Amino acid sequence: MKKDFDHWNIKKKKLEEVKDKFLFKQGDIWWCSVGLNIRTESCGKGENYQRPVLILKKLSSESFVGVPLSTKEKTGSWFIDITIHGEKRYALLYQIRMFSTNRFQHRFAALDETDFIRVKEKLKVLLEL
Repeated sequence: MKKDFDHWNIKKKKLEEVKDKFLFKQGDIWWCSVGLNIRTESCGKGENYQRPVLILKKLSSESFVGVPLSTKEKTGSWFIDITIHGEKRYALLYQIRMFSTNRFQHRFAALDETDFIRVKEKLKVLLEL
């Protein structure tokens, strides 16, 4: 499947213009326009190239460190299963990165504290922190 990077670039330029302020916190999950990316980087889906993202660390009122989520079952040290609204999701730990809040589309959920601690502990092991 050929990726339409030109279409994503148009969308990304519009995201750059967003002036909205968002209230968010660690443990929140937001649908974000993560974009159309290359090779093994996770891409968003749909018209706005969206994917749910778990907020691991709020850096400022406009940025955070997050991990994209997937509904597809994943196994291995780079993934961890979590439960959102009674459904299993998988945190793509190897995709950890900084995001701008300009990518926010809408809030999806807040992760259960137990699962949030599990994610952070698994990341520590993965990153050898």
